[in-house]
Amino acid sequence: MKKIFSTVSIVCAVLLLAGCGKSKHQSDGYKPVKVTRNDIQLTVLATGNVQPNNELAVFPNIAGRIEKLLVKEGDIVKKGQTLMILSSTERATLLDEAEAQGPKIYKHWQKLYQASPLLSPENGQIIWLPTVPGQVVSTGVTIMVMSDHLMVNTQVDETDLAQIKMNQKATITLDAYPNQQFIGTVKRISYFSVLVNNVTTYEVDVWPDEVPPFMRSGMTANVVFNTSEKDDVLTIPSEAVQQQNGQSGVMVPAEKKGDKPVFKPIQTGVTDGKQIEVISGLNEDDKILIKTFSVGQLDTTSSGTNPFMPHGPTGSGKH
Repeated sequence: MKKIFSTVSIVCAVLLLAGCGKSKHQSDGYKPVKVTRNDIQLTVLATGNVQPNNELAVFPNIAGRIEKLLVKEGDIVKKGQTLMILSSTERATLLDEAEAQGPKIYKHWQKLYQASPLLSPENGQIIWLPTVPGQVVSTGVTIMVMSDHLMVNTQVDETDLAQIKMNQKATITLDAYPNQQFIGTVKRISYFSVLVNNVTTYEVDVWPDEVPPFMRSGMTANVVFNTSEKDDVLTIPSEAVQQQNGQSGVMVPAEKKGDKPVFKPIQTGVTDGKQIEVISGLNEDDKILIKTFSVGQLDTTSSGTNPFMPHGPTGSGKH
């Protein structure tokens, strides 16, 4: 009995499935969508690296020894500010000999033979400082590097360059700090192209309106240029727009139930890739149709074979 019951259950389930297959699953091949009002913001995305706008290597004004270091990496300095105190090679040698003769003699010569200050040549930030007090340096060796202003140097595809303007605002995000966005301004658009992976690009420099303290030279940055924005406009999904005979349009439900959808021409505007502006041809809350992929029907007619139904070997012989 259990075997008979199982067989009957399977047959009933298959028949039920076949019956469902005959029912329409999105039978018209479309799903309805309403025309709505939304904001459309057009953007251009580019990647780049944090760099100094100008980089200045600082050399010691005399050969000798660093007695005092008055700055550290990251410090903002002014032109003429004392960065370190240096003893010339002669002074360092003299003081070393005087120190061996006692503190009184050492203080005498220290006061008599003054050290030399190293002054900042420009306003800027110390971005590299590999030296320490007591280190012996020569005039031809870089002892620190300054930058005047950190900015983001990006590569913009030539197809997007027309949308980038001087003094245009952009949003900057650093890979190291993905949750901390800040605003920058376009300060330079290169006139010279650079070929990157066989794509013609142009350098665009974006200066942060206010350099965040966590920003470092060499960091990878993502920049979103805000090219234009339209508020409260009629929009539909971009995938709804079709082309027929060179005319843009959408499919709308037929007036009579059971008839096929009708193509309706429209005039479109800007798009952000997901939604597109409708300038004319549709009104708010109008229904349009978007093409869908139909699951299809299970064919149980004689022209096909249901793989779930039991069947014997082909041919006319008995079994």
